[in-house]
Amino acid sequence: MHKFDTLALLRRHQSDLEEESSFLAQTISFVERQEHFWQRSTLEGHLTGSAWVLSADGSSVLLLHHTKLDRWLQPGGHADEQDDSLVETARREAMEECGLAELTLLSPSIFDIDVHEIPARGHEPTHLHYDLRFLFVAPEKIEIKRNLLETKAIAWVRIAELCAETTPPSLRRMALKTLNIESDSERF
Repeated sequence: MHKFDTLALLRRHQSDLEEESSFLAQTISFVERQEHFWQRSTLEGHLTGSAWVLSADGSSVLLLHHTKLDRWLQPGGHADEQDDSLVETARREAMEECGLAELTLLSPSIFDIDVHEIPARGHEPTHLHYDLRFLFVAPEKIEIKRNLLETKAIAWVRIAELCAETTPPSLRRMALKTLNIESDSERF
C-alpha cells in the first residue's frame, strides 16, 4: 500500500459534513505520521476499507451483523499484504464476508470516511479504525454467501429506513449521502 497514493486519495475527498471533515483531517494526520498506516500491527490504529453495496435498483444497501462487534455494519475490514489499495480491501472483504464476487465500483473516489474505536479483544488493545468506504453496486441477480465465522446475518436494508434518527450515525450519514446521488439509468 503506497503512502503517496493513499494521501492523494484522501486529499481529493471533500465533505460538507462537519463530523466527516473532522474524520478526514484525523485520517490524513494519521497517515502522514505513521509509516505502516494500513497494517493491523500498528496498534494505535490503522486504515480499513469498507464496501457500501447498493442493490441494482439503488433502493437498498447490504448490511451484515458482525459477529465480534455485535452490530449491523457494511462489509469491510483490515487490509491484507496483497491489497494494493483500500478499494481492493473493500472489494475483497465484501467477497469474504458476503460472497459478493461481481460488484461494480461506482467511483474510485472515497464515498465516506469514519473514525471509530474498536474495543480491546484478546491481545489486541483498544485502537482506532480509520475506515475508508467505497461505493459499489451489486448486479441484479446475485447470490449472497454468509461467512459463518464473521457474520450472524446479512440483509438488504432499504436506504430510506437507514435515514431514521435512531440509525447509528455512520450508517445514517452514508444513507443520506446515497439519497443525494443523482439517480441516472447509467448508475442503476
